[in-house]
Amino acid sequence: MSSSWSQRRDVSSETSRLLIERAHEELVAGHDDDERLLQIRSLVRDSWRRSRASMVGAEGAPPLDLNARDLEDYRRAHPLAGVMDMVRALLLPGEPEESGVVVAVGDAAGRLLWVEGDARIRTLTGEMGFVAGANWSERAVGTAAPGTAIALDRSVQIHGAEHYNRLVQPWSCTAVPVHDPETRGILGVIDVTGGLEAVTPQAQLLVDATARAIEGELLVSRLRARAQPAPRRAPRRRPETSHPETARATLRVLGRDRALLESASGGLETVVELSARHAEILLMLATHRQGLSAERLGELVYGDAHAADTLRPELVRLRKVLESHAPQLVPASRPYRLTAELEIDAQHVVSLLDRGAHRVALAAYRGPVLPESVAPGVEELRLSVRTALREALMAEAGVDVLLAYADTAEGGEDVDVLRLCLQTLPARSPKRAGLVARIERLESAA
Repeated sequence: MSSSWSQRRDVSSETSRLLIERAHEELVAGHDDDERLLQIRSLVRDSWRRSRASMVGAEGAPPLDLNARDLEDYRRAHPLAGVMDMVRALLLPGEPEESGVVVAVGDAAGRLLWVEGDARIRTLTGEMGFVAGANWSERAVGTAAPGTAIALDRSVQIHGAEHYNRLVQPWSCTAVPVHDPETRGILGVIDVTGGLEAVTPQAQLLVDATARAIEGELLVSRLRARAQPAPRRAPRRRPETSHPETARATLRVLGRDRALLESASGGLETVVELSARHAEILLMLATHRQGLSAERLGELVYGDAHAADTLRPELVRLRKVLESHAPQLVPASRPYRLTAELEIDAQHVVSLLDRGAHRVALAAYRGPVLPESVAPGVEELRLSVRTALREALMAEAGVDVLLAYADTAEGGEDVDVLRLCLQTLPARSPKRAGLVARIERLESAA
């Protein structure tokens, strides 16, 4: 039986897979003269070398370039937003949740904007970071159909072991760039990911045809728009000054007693370490966007609704810090509230869990929220994030992610997590003995 995974035609698919895995190991190790590399498709071999030159890790999650808010704003304005119904109709007919594949649409930089399709496969691929907002360019994750299709500006199929990232090797995918119908510049990419059914010749023909249909629809839409008379608009005065770049700020509270406030505006970035009390106050304001009365803020921070005399001086000192480093975050009064957006790393973890990116969420979870804080509001948030992580991983994550969670301070002391890992591992896995020993130790100490 021949195999399309290798240049050779005298080996089985299984042998071809093993050959490719070994060739991949040799290339990652820097052994470019290994003869097995000559038997790898040149498209894949060249992509592996580009991936290595970009210092892409052979294992690891892709970067998440767009958070939930930025993702929604960005894809609403993207040129492919208007043809998503066509993508769904052509590639996910019938019941998309049971389609057997995942369809992703990304931008010209390789960032995934829409990821839809089979619910079970979305859960499994989400663990490796195949989620909306993640960067799947070659420079970010190495050889994979979406990024390699953009890099080569052509239709590409990548079979399991041909992926540069080992975490992606259980999957196969077909992707094709979508071009601007007039300039021919790349607008984005369409990808179909799944098992071997995602890399058949028929799959490639269908994805290619979908891209061409989209380009035709985009051209027709533009011609129609140009044919319409432009609406008359009342003259407007040109503003004397342009709007400044929107300032952005992030509060990092995971695994830290003294939070870091990162702010970027006008090309300048600042980082300031907040006192424990200032971190608690700012965190409560960030998680209660509707605003808080002095009494309620006192309860959340001090556990005392009558702590206004203690709270006010701290707010004055916090305002001075913010005026120097992030003036857009200076709280308004009556009620106390933030009028600008403040991202929180803890909420980012929860957002990743909601998107099914379990591995990425676990990597982003640096520890409990302000672990030494006894502020009631912080304790409540700490528990909710910890619970969301634990429940999502136990309900949906694969065994590799569960084992990684079991190696954390929190997961390592959780007998239920360890037992679930034990149940999920194959019967002959060498990791079982260590898990049994840990469970027995914890139970004997209880």
